[in-house]
Amino acid sequence: MRRPRTVHDVAAAQLCTGCGVCAHLAPDEVRMVDVLDHGRRPLPITPVGAGVLQGGGAAAALECCPGVRLGHDTARPEPGEIAELRPAWGPVRALWEGYAADPQIRHAASSGGVATALAGYCLTGERMAGVLHIGARTDVPYLNGTRLSRTPAELLDNAGSRYAPASPCDRLDLVEAADGPCVFIGKPCDVAAARMARRVRPELDARLGLTIAVFCAGTPTTRGTLEMLARLGVDDPARLASVHYRGAGWPGEARARLTDDPPGRQRRLSYAESWGDILQKHRQWRCHLCPDHTGEFADVAVGDPWYRPTGDDPGQSLVLARTERGVRLVEAAIAAGVLVLTPVAPGILPASQPNLLRARGAVWGRLGTLRAAGLMTPRLTHLPMAGVWWRHLSAAEKLRSTLGTLRRIGRRRLRQPAALVPYEPSVPPGAAVTAEPPATGRGAGQMTTGSPLSK
Repeated sequence: MRRPRTVHDVAAAQLCTGCGVCAHLAPDEVRMVDVLDHGRRPLPITPVGAGVLQGGGAAAALECCPGVRLGHDTARPEPGEIAELRPAWGPVRALWEGYAADPQIRHAASSGGVATALAGYCLTGERMAGVLHIGARTDVPYLNGTRLSRTPAELLDNAGSRYAPASPCDRLDLVEAADGPCVFIGKPCDVAAARMARRVRPELDARLGLTIAVFCAGTPTTRGTLEMLARLGVDDPARLASVHYRGAGWPGEARARLTDDPPGRQRRLSYAESWGDILQKHRQWRCHLCPDHTGEFADVAVGDPWYRPTGDDPGQSLVLARTERGVRLVEAAIAAGVLVLTPVAPGILPASQPNLLRARGAVWGRLGTLRAAGLMTPRLTHLPMAGVWWRHLSAAEKLRSTLGTLRRIGRRRLRQPAALVPYEPSVPPGAAVTAEPPATGRGAGQMTTGSPLSK
């Protein structure tokens, strides 16, 4: 089985998660770009064949790449953890269900608004310096941009899921340069990358005051968003004024608005139509090999309690505290009246996310098939999957995880290096482009991120 030499090998093998940590660790060698049918991908700043040798940063960044390595230090529950959840759900110290006390946050969010409200509390109640998170780019609203918010109002402006490619870790330099601890919000793979990076970057370790992961069932590519927009009647994405994937109710609808739409014009798709019929079909390949959909490496993880009926409910969040720091800050936010949460039994987690449990088991079958075919696979440690495969997957699901993977090897051309061509979105005439940073590394260019919630 082949092993990668640099992060570019990871991207070529379609194992990249798009987190962007390599661009943070090697900013003079690696830049993140959007590739229409793959997601956010690292490219060399100096093109291959230009006569300038790359340094060792792209190789060294492999040590923090969640695309090729992911794991806990041990499989045994530590004191204070809920032992029955550890094998399939990772470390969990406490569970709650509830919502943000602020009705604006709860309404704007994709579920109960807990991630936004907790991050806001860290700014005001804990005096943290900022929150690194994502939101829509101003020039191309269907793409995402990373920003360091310093006020709850800035957080509210960017509340809600963004089912599009994401690179939140490529701007961890903003956290390192902050004048105090910061919150980091991202997908499970993003948080895992930040955790590995803090082990090799003392400045980052000192500034990460809290990490929040949002449950994730996979990141759709930009192609998926464009297909969704077409179904919403958006023929020219350059005329797009805004797009929302969820929110304004639970789970909410996908919504789009053009710059010249008349008042009252409604462009909407139900959650089942947007995610179920369109977006999930465009998930990047690495997401199908991920055992961690619930943020096992975060201080706090937030997702949807799908065991509840949706529709009229204004929004609920399932909240997991995975570390002592997470427990302390969630309890402080409850005491401050920022969060309205009720402790729940451990069984609520598997009842809320049965699809993610089966997805974890299916990964075991897929990885075994890929290894037998001689293809590159991620190295996963202390992330049990075999037992889930045997106990929770039906016979048909077991076959799909193995024989289905054989078909995907051909359909996704996994034996060939992926063609990583940067996507160039069209923008309105006169619009200020904020897409990529200059080729010299760090710059004022706005980078992209995204944090899909679980399905």
